[in-house]
Amino acid sequence: MKHLHGYAAPAETEGAVIRWAPFYDLVTNVVTFGQAKRLRNLTVELSLLRPGESILDLGCGTGGVTIPAKQRAGPEGKAVGIDPAPGMIAMAKQKAKSKGLDIDFRVGVIEALPFPDASFDAVTASLMMHHLPKRLRAQGAAEIYRVLKPTGRLLVADLIRPKSFAGLGAMLIILLHHGWPFDGEDLRRLLTEAGFPDAVQLDQRFSAVGFVRATKA
Repeated sequence: MKHLHGYAAPAETEGAVIRWAPFYDLVTNVVTFGQAKRLRNLTVELSLLRPGESILDLGCGTGGVTIPAKQRAGPEGKAVGIDPAPGMIAMAKQKAKSKGLDIDFRVGVIEALPFPDASFDAVTASLMMHHLPKRLRAQGAAEIYRVLKPTGRLLVADLIRPKSFAGLGAMLIILLHHGWPFDGEDLRRLLTEAGFPDAVQLDQRFSAVGFVRATKA
């Protein structure tokens, strides 16, 4: 494996940047008790992505959600992943190449998405919104709304406070991601203020991770 220390500096952002790309997949798999793939596939499934559609994966890391999203979208579909950490993007590109997948991975930030209006059928934000300060969350939600096509879908998978304690796995995920879970109502309110009229917390959960889906009006 290439050393990733020599890659360009991370994109400028007020949000957190994870810099330990070579260990990210291993640590994520440990804290999910070997279920990281299931979590990522569930995220793609709940995005309601269909073959031939386009999807943007925010905070894509090493491509854990972007890669199965591209596989679901198929050869006629388009998958793009952005992350502020060049090391993450470098590893994601390596993984996509090894699988023979054409995915557009690039360094970028949620508060200034480098895409035209109405570019994507779906957007996913997996375990990244809680890394953002409050102002950036609102800015990012507005950017997501802008780049979605009319009736496009947003799926947020993040730390959302359960009604009861979800066990050791939940605590490990919380500690790994350096944040405290959202209140589901706060996350729905954030998306409503960005222009999504029907943001809803889904019944599905994965340990400390909950899911909120919204459609662009």
